[in-house]
Amino acid sequence: MIRPLLKKIKSFFCILLGLALSGNLFSQNTTIKGFADVLASYDKKASFGFDEQDLFITSQLNDHFSFLGESVFKYDPSSETDFSVSIERLIIKYNYYGNNNIIVGKVHTPINYWNDTYHHGRVFYPTIGRPLLFDAQIIPLHTTGINFQGHDFGNVKFGYDFMIGNGLGSAPVKDNDPYKSVTAAVHIKPVDGMRIGASYYNDVISQGAEVEGKIINWKVNQQLLTGSFAYFGKKFELLTESTLALNHTDTTGTKQTLASYLYAGYKITQKIIPYIRVDDLHYQDGEILFTKDNTQDFVLGLRYQVNYLIVAKLEYQHTQFETEGKNDKITMQLAIGF
Repeated sequence: MIRPLLKKIKSFFCILLGLALSGNLFSQNTTIKGFADVLASYDKKASFGFDEQDLFITSQLNDHFSFLGESVFKYDPSSETDFSVSIERLIIKYNYYGNNNIIVGKVHTPINYWNDTYHHGRVFYPTIGRPLLFDAQIIPLHTTGINFQGHDFGNVKFGYDFMIGNGLGSAPVKDNDPYKSVTAAVHIKPVDGMRIGASYYNDVISQGAEVEGKIINWKVNQQLLTGSFAYFGKKFELLTESTLALNHTDTTGTKQTLASYLYAGYKITQKIIPYIRVDDLHYQDGEILFTKDNTQDFVLGLRYQVNYLIVAKLEYQHTQFETEGKNDKITMQLAIGF
């Protein structure tokens, strides 16, 4: 009597295992991908190195819920081991109707095309690095909060984002003051490969908050106005964006910073794309939130796409700083996805 029962139990578990392996028992579909790149550069001396190793996880939990996580491993001289791990994105998305979603977690702030489109996988970047307005910390790269998002409505494929989150100076797990950041963004895609967008960002930075390693000694009311135009066609590539930052304190009044860049590329073949990028950062006298250093940058590059997940780039970069004078640099990069 026991032996037949054991056979039935064994058969039951074999059926469960078969269903699980065939994907019929669980609807969850989890994908893990990685990205990395290595560099060689010459800037008065030759150097070798790498940027980041990116671990990218996506999971479709059911018909309405999905998850995205992005963790980056990178060199950090302040760490005891010289390397650190940071969670760049942690997103739970609920698709409640059509192309309308509610997103909670830590996201790339939906403030411009570059921050919306390119994550930390350098293999997808049109250039080796990001435009200067990112390095100058003009825009908030990440926000932790709730985002109401929609996309691809009507003939012009209208899209929107409305996000409320922790402000600048806050930790990803807790806000440092009662103020909340607000981001409102809209875009259209009137033809294939084209996107036109605009956004508005508002935040209040409390006195004593730490923003990007800098202690802010005044209460700052910040507004960011951004416009962008992107077109990636069969032959031509064009991307240009500008952000006007308005930082107000009771002591200095309102100070303006304008950060812009333009990228243009031409596909000689599907694999070979020469390109240029021009950046300009201009700060008004008396600016206290950003580090004032008017900068102009010119990049001439060549991108060779071995395939979708292997890309080599070569760049010459000339930068003119207000404080440090000019700098010339040559950089080669090999970026991969795996």
